[in-house]
Amino acid sequence: MAVSAGLHVSPEFPATLERIDAIGGALDADADTAEELGRHTEDTARALLDAGVVRAALPQNLGGHEFSPRQLIETVERVSYHDAAAGWTMMALQLMTGTTAAYLDAVAAADLFPDVAGGEHALLAGHGTRPGRAVPVEGGYLVSGSWQFASGMAHATHIHSAIQVEGTGELRVLAMPKAQVELVDNWDVLGLRATHTYIATTTDPANGGSIYRLGLVNMSAIGHTGWAFGVGRRLLDELKLVAAARSGTRNAAVDTAQFHAAYASAEAKLRSARAWAMEVWHGIEVTLDAGALPSTEQDTLLRLALNHTTWTVQEVGQTVHRWAGTAAIRRGPIDRFLRDLGTGTQHITSSPTVLQNCGKWLSGAQPQAHWEFLDLAP
Repeated sequence: MAVSAGLHVSPEFPATLERIDAIGGALDADADTAEELGRHTEDTARALLDAGVVRAALPQNLGGHEFSPRQLIETVERVSYHDAAAGWTMMALQLMTGTTAAYLDAVAAADLFPDVAGGEHALLAGHGTRPGRAVPVEGGYLVSGSWQFASGMAHATHIHSAIQVEGTGELRVLAMPKAQVELVDNWDVLGLRATHTYIATTTDPANGGSIYRLGLVNMSAIGHTGWAFGVGRRLLDELKLVAAARSGTRNAAVDTAQFHAAYASAEAKLRSARAWAMEVWHGIEVTLDAGALPSTEQDTLLRLALNHTTWTVQEVGQTVHRWAGTAAIRRGPIDRFLRDLGTGTQHITSSPTVLQNCGKWLSGAQPQAHWEFLDLAP
């Protein structure tokens, strides 16, 4: 096994953030075009990849930077601040490419990730919550099914998706070339052969360090948390610009004490949610660095911190919408970020069911339970 001991904290982190900021203006300028296309332009996608956003999540022993959880949170946060859609797309590519590289065996890794440092590696996108059907055949599985919401698919080279093995019910994740699937608006797969798969619930990486012991679902919480932070920060900064432009004009709502109090409350909510989430992830980093797996309490808190962050940022968005006036309904960054936020809050990782399950464990209603994906199992 090529797994390294301890938690890797990458020295490439500051430079990566600088590269993201350097292309931030281009991301912002390209946002309207990307929305019309339904995907990012090739120039934008290439700039983000060259900045190292996906390489940040790839195992160090394969040539990746292997950022720590908090480094990944801040990386996604920074991209999302410049453009929420770009942040979401890169978050998805980062998660699915990084975990695939970590959990596939040496043969598959050599096939899909031959030269990560040189930019030669697969990019994976797909769906993880609606498994397709997988019939065991010689050399792999015959896969059938259809999937939706494949964020980043336009820029991917390979498919990443959940499959359920017929006969055993085992959940696995497949990796196959995108050329083997039929894309219908989003995408559809029928009767194809998958040879590269791994167990969906694994916390035993074949590549990389202890961060990959988090498992696929916990890794996904990292990116979603960072995305919400970036969106919330940008919305408050945009509202601040609106206030500066309107202050002193006739009947300016932004000159009222009520606005000032509302802005301060939104700022406090965002900063508090971020501080607590980073505290939770710091504790998890300490656990991983010691070579242990997160406890059930830590698994619960990381889900709760994501849920709290998502819905706190939604509240921040409502404050921005209320006080931005017509800037919130005219084409521009506030309108675009609010629409992206409304979509992002609907992701299953921040659903009411997950919040309820967190409460079941924390309140002592199911003290012996443990997490399996987003469900509590007895």
